[in-house]
This record gives sequence, C-alpha cells and structure tokens, in this order.
Amino acid sequence: MWITLGIIGFIAVVLIFIYNRLVALRQTRNNAFSDIDVQLKQRYDLVPQLVETVKGYAAHEKETFENVTNARAQVGAAKGATGERVAAENVLGGALMGLLAVAENYPDLKADQNFQNLMNELSDIENKIAAARRFFNNATSEYNTAVEQFPAVLIANSFGISKEEFFELGEAEAALVHKAPEVKF
Repeated sequence: MWITLGIIGFIAVVLIFIYNRLVALRQTRNNAFSDIDVQLKQRYDLVPQLVETVKGYAAHEKETFENVTNARAQVGAAKGATGERVAAENVLGGALMGLLAVAENYPDLKADQNFQNLMNELSDIENKIAAARRFFNNATSEYNTAVEQFPAVLIANSFGISKEEFFELGEAEAALVHKAPEVKF
C-alpha cells in the first residue's frame, strides 16, 4: 500500500513539475515578446517623425508615404503576439525600407542633421528589435521543444498547451537579407 501511494505521489510530483515548467517557459516566451513590443513601439513612434522629415525633401513621393502610414495603422490595430501582429510589423518594416530607398535619392536629405539623428535612432531600434527577436525565437524554440517532448506532450495536450509561432522576417525584409549590400565610395 505504501509503495502504491509512493508511486502515485511520485507521478503527481513529476506531473506538477512538468506542468509548471511548461507554464514557466510560456511566461518566458511572453516576456520575450513584450521586450520586442517595447522596441516595436519605439519604432512605431519614430515613424511619423521620419516620414515628416523625408516628406519635406521628397514631396512628390506620395505613394511611399501612404504605404508607411497605412502599415503603421495596421500595426496599431494588431495586438499581442499573434501572426497578424507579426505580419503587420513585417509590412511596416518593408514600408520603412521603401521610405529609406526614397531618402537615398535626396543627397541634401542625407546630410540633414535631423534626418541623420532619426536614422541613427532607427538603426539603434532595429538592432534592438533584431536582438529581441533572437531572444524571443530562442524562448519559443525552448517552449516548443518542451511541449513536444515526452511525457510533457501528454500534459500539454491535456491542458490545451500547444506550439507557438516564431517571429520571422517578412518577405520584404527576407529579400534584403539575401541581397548583397551595395558599397559606394
């Protein structure tokens, strides 16, 4: 009888341990997305300043400005760590790349101190976003691995715990990653 109770107690402790580990990993993943969210919010707030600065030099590039504004609105409408939010952020990233391509055509703009400051801020934010994405994707990978391992998969399935999505590059960003950089002197 004591052996049976000991085995049942041991199994209960193991199940509790596994469940708590899955919950902790999910919280780490959510926290990692919150870190990304902070950086994305800074980028979101910086976009109007950048657009207005470039607008002053490139008034006839209306479509580019509309794309950035629309992408920013999509980000504002999407909430949480969802596929919709990730897609909206990727659209905004692509629109910003289009804006920067327009800025490249205006030598006076590139020399403007306000533009340089905004670009430095944007570059810093993009680097922080990249680091936060790496941490988030690592936390997601660890979480997904734990969810799929035996015996945790049995507990995960019983409590409706499932794999989560990674924060991946959008098509526009991925295309730039695979393109050789231009070097001009």
